[in-house]
Amino acid sequence: MTVPDHMFEPCKGKLASPEVSTHEECDLMMFRNEDRQSKPIMEALIQALAPLPAGARQSITFGRGSEFSAWRHLKAGIGAEAWFCDPQAPYQKGIVENTNNRLRKYLPRSTEPTALTNRYLRSICQRLNSTPRKCLGYRTPAEVFEAKLLGIQNRLEKNRSEFALRREFAKHLPLARFAGFAAASSGTVGKGARRRRQQAQRR
Repeated sequence: MTVPDHMFEPCKGKLASPEVSTHEECDLMMFRNEDRQSKPIMEALIQALAPLPAGARQSITFGRGSEFSAWRHLKAGIGAEAWFCDPQAPYQKGIVENTNNRLRKYLPRSTEPTALTNRYLRSICQRLNSTPRKCLGYRTPAEVFEAKLLGIQNRLEKNRSEFALRREFAKHLPLARFAGFAAASSGTVGKGARRRRQQAQRR
């Protein structure tokens, strides 16, 4: 996932409005933040991304703004790794740059951030996420993202099933070994084992 460096022209207020999109342009998420200090922004990111499964929020790529300096909180909060673009290398988060251009239709640089509401930001996200994209085979980002989440859920359920089978096998393994030992002790062994025992007794 990626977060842009700046969405608006510098303003006197403290408000920041981070925007998050996936590396495969699957889904867009925006939220209003009342403070440009880094820790509140990280806490808002954690709160916004926590409902997603861990496989859908493995890492986030940030710009080099000081508002992302508290990136270590992400690892502790949701287990997500943080990455940073090289200096003067916005192409390393090209999806966000592309998304920013799309957002200019609704949020020109002259937009006053303090006038934005979460409801309005969510309406923009919903509109962009429901627009078919050529790069996604003319599916909508929401459809692709939902399919990704379903795939993650199916893998988790499969892993849980395999773990349950292994645990059940491990539970019964000592009983199986004991049963084999009891069978050998009672003489219910194969012909080959009986022959070897008889040969040993003759010696």
